[in-house]
Amino acid sequence: MSALLTALALLFTLIYTATSSCTPSDLAALLAFKSSLNEPYLGIFKTWSGTNCCSNWYGISCDPTTGRVADINLRGESEDPIFEKAGRSGYMTGSINPSICKLDRLSTLILADWKGVSGEIPGCVASLSNLRILDLIGNQISGKIPANIGNLQRLTVLNLADNRLTGEIPASLTALANMKHLDLSSNKLTGQLPADFGNLKMLSRALLSKNQLSGAIPNSISGMYRLADLDLSVNKISGSVPGWIGSMRVLSTLNLDSNMISGQLPASLLSSTGLGIVNLSRNAIEGNIPDAFGPKSYFMALDLSSLSSAAYVGHLDLSHNHLCGPIPVGTPFDHLEAPSFSFNDCLCGNPLRTC
Repeated sequence: MSALLTALALLFTLIYTATSSCTPSDLAALLAFKSSLNEPYLGIFKTWSGTNCCSNWYGISCDPTTGRVADINLRGESEDPIFEKAGRSGYMTGSINPSICKLDRLSTLILADWKGVSGEIPGCVASLSNLRILDLIGNQISGKIPANIGNLQRLTVLNLADNRLTGEIPASLTALANMKHLDLSSNKLTGQLPADFGNLKMLSRALLSKNQLSGAIPNSISGMYRLADLDLSVNKISGSVPGWIGSMRVLSTLNLDSNMISGQLPASLLSSTGLGIVNLSRNAIEGNIPDAFGPKSYFMALDLSSLSSAAYVGHLDLSHNHLCGPIPVGTPFDHLEAPSFSFNDCLCGNPLRTC
């Protein structure tokens, strides 16, 4: 009996060891990943020692049943004690080693806010079929978004903002049917938004500001029934403001400022009961503002007297356009300041010149 118990204990020990430490292949991949990066201040990579990368390696988590590396979470802005003790945010240089693609059970890859990580996103990242979060915000990463990014069918978060990415948005990106958060802002992306951008039915936030995107707003966006935030500001977007935007029931924030948008404002936009923040400043919008406001309007109205019937104005910026007419008097617009209306052709009334 004792021999049997000893054998069972040994078996359990072997199973535990196998499932509580990373595999040799994952260990080798992480060490290669580490070799391409330099973090001189916080000592994060000093914790990456020994052969068990599933235990006490900063930012590394493993699947407890398989022992495979599941998450890499390295964020340069953090409330973690290692940052608090150092009294500073992180700074890391180097590049993303393609060895990362050998971690074929990886679910999360966060290498964010390090300011100095450069180089390109390895194209093989698109082969990580289990990846759900790819967050590389706040670095100096250049080159193009991998053409086959659409292969990541489980991806829910793609955050590549505040980098130096160039080229067009890959056509395959619209195949990411499960994606909920997309942030490509503050890069150097060019070309038009894919015509089928609206295929991203689960998307709630589309943040694409501060690029060089051109062309009209795709009509397919009208079918994105979960989209709450759309930010295309500071680009080269042209065409007019589509009337269907005002019919998107979930959309609450619309930023289209600093583009090349022309034409008149659609009445449906101004009569929307869901939009709370709208910024259309610094465009070439012209004509009269439609008399489309009523008691259910949440944010603004401007065809003179009808604006005063809106229930609430949270934020309104119509500066740098070609608008005309008197600004409504009294509540709820008496708290708005001149910059919200400045640099138009012939708007007048408080807080601007007297009509």
